[in-house]
Amino acid sequence: MNDITVWVVPGSLWLLGLFSVLTWSVILLKAWQHFKLGGSSKRFLQRFWHAADLPAAAQQDWPADGPLPRLARTGFGALGEADAPHDLAHSWDRQDALERHLRQQIHKERRALEGGLSLLASIGSTAPFVGLFGTVFGIMHALKGISAAGSASIDVVAGPIGEALVATGVGIAVAVPAVLAYNYFLRRLKLVGADLDEFATDFVNLAQRARFALPQRAEAA
Repeated sequence: MNDITVWVVPGSLWLLGLFSVLTWSVILLKAWQHFKLGGSSKRFLQRFWHAADLPAAAQQDWPADGPLPRLARTGFGALGEADAPHDLAHSWDRQDALERHLRQQIHKERRALEGGLSLLASIGSTAPFVGLFGTVFGIMHALKGISAAGSASIDVVAGPIGEALVATGVGIAVAVPAVLAYNYFLRRLKLVGADLDEFATDFVNLAQRARFALPQRAEAA
C-alpha cells in the first residue's frame, strides 16, 4: 500500500499535465478553425450576394475553404444534377432533392465543427476527480508518515497534507479552461449552424425563382 500511495499523487499530476496539454491544444486548434471560418464566410457572402442571380453565382469559381462555400457548392451541384423536365410539375421533386443535399451537407459541417468538443467536456468533468483521487491517496500517505513519526503537531501535519491538496488544486485548474472553452465553442457551433440553416433557406428560395434548375449555358460553361 505504501508503494501505491507514494506513486498515486505524482501519477495523478502527470495525468493532469497531459489533460492540460490536450486541452490547450484543442483550444488553439479550434480558435484557429473558427478564425479562418469567420474570414471565409464573410468573403463568400460578399461575393455571393453581389451576383446578379443564382445562375450567375453558379458560374463563379467557389473555393471550398469554409462551411458556407461548401454548402453553396453542394446546392449548385444538386441543381446541376437535376435531369427532370424543367416545368412546374417536376419542380417539387427537384426541391426535395436540393433540400436533402443541403441538409446532409449541414450535418457534415456540424460534425466537423464538433471535433474536439467531446474531449474538452470529458476533461472538464473528470480532471477535478483525478485531482481528488490523488489528494485522497496523498493524505493517506501523509497520515501514515505522521503515525510513524509519532507526532501530530501542526508542523508535522501541515506539510504532507498541504502537498496532497495540491493535486485537487491542479485538477480544478485544468478543468476550468476546458469547461469555459467547451461552452464557448459550443455557442460558436450553434451560431455557425444557425448561419448555415439561414443560408440554406435563402438558397432554396433563390432556387425556386430559378425553378430549381440551372440554365444550359451554365452547365456548358
